[in-house]
Amino acid sequence: MTGSTAVSFTADDYRARMERATRTAAEAGLAGLLVAPGPDLVWLTGYTPPAITERLTLLVLAAGQDPVLVVPALEAPDAQRAAGAAALTLRDWTDGKDPYAATAALLDTSGRFGISDNAWALHLLALQRAVPGSSYASLTEALPMLRAVKDAAELDLMTAAGAAADATFEEIRNVPFAGRREAEVAADLDRLLRRHGHEQVDFTIVASGPNGADPHHEAGERVIARGDMVVLDFGGLRDGYGSDTSRTVHVGEPTDEERRVHDLVREAQEAGFRAVRPGAACQDVDRAARRVIADAGYGEYFIHRTGHGIGVTTHEPPYMIEGEERPLVPGMCFSVEPGIYLPGRFGVRIEDIVTVTEDGGRRLNTTTRELVIVE
Repeated sequence: MTGSTAVSFTADDYRARMERATRTAAEAGLAGLLVAPGPDLVWLTGYTPPAITERLTLLVLAAGQDPVLVVPALEAPDAQRAAGAAALTLRDWTDGKDPYAATAALLDTSGRFGISDNAWALHLLALQRAVPGSSYASLTEALPMLRAVKDAAELDLMTAAGAAADATFEEIRNVPFAGRREAEVAADLDRLLRRHGHEQVDFTIVASGPNGADPHHEAGERVIARGDMVVLDFGGLRDGYGSDTSRTVHVGEPTDEERRVHDLVREAQEAGFRAVRPGAACQDVDRAARRVIADAGYGEYFIHRTGHGIGVTTHEPPYMIEGEERPLVPGMCFSVEPGIYLPGRFGVRIEDIVTVTEDGGRRLNTTTRELVIVE
């Protein structure tokens, strides 16, 4: 089992994050941020409510005032135990009272606020009634890069999550494939990820033969046979930070065409990785990988973006896609995962998580990108 490298973030760490978020919001022309339960609240405060209910829980960040967490009174003891609690003020409310009136008192009555994408419509509509002069924008729209740049401690956790996913691949390549259902191999992936320290498994794609042409295939009852290409894509959270890797294996000896397509995707993945450097645009990574595949005549079979950000969730901004001109910054973490998908036949995808360094990029997945033969 891979040893845990969990970092205990302190109240000072969370205070710095909240200050940075407040400052970034002001620079974006926002009066503040309203953060509902979910990954942003965990990242900013270390607090996960014991249950997601209809009762309002909301972090209010605004320039010129201390961070305030509005929380139901019956959950206040849990909130007080959160790692970031010392860096904020708790304002609890009891059943029968109006939590929106209490929250409204903290808001600029004519301000525009960023609000969590996953905030309930129930709560947003009630806030609009309580503060009719206010307006709102989703956090992903208003501050897409809020969590994108990781600090040193976060990068250590991302590196450990990548190493755990790599250890999972090194083991899965040695299990039997032929004659077993996709779902059985997917269960092996889940078990191995957890053995290597993942507390949460988000996906275990096992796409064999023609199913490999579906990038988001759900592992099912198909029995894997000799001669199949098998796309493996798996990841989740380890110590709160994400892993995500893809490798394509072959059951028995591949055909010349299968090797050629796999080599082409490997070349495209390398080109995407080499495009990673500070100041380059996100779309440059997509263009570099896509050019290799298009030049070889397979452009129409590369049907998704080249990459997505990763951190406290396994999919988040930034996105490596045409039209995304946002520059890469040291500390950003994202996937580089080109693929070719031939309908009715097979698919190939190769994926590493990459972080931007001061002078280029560093892979967080280091298992072989050569075509692996399994039995």
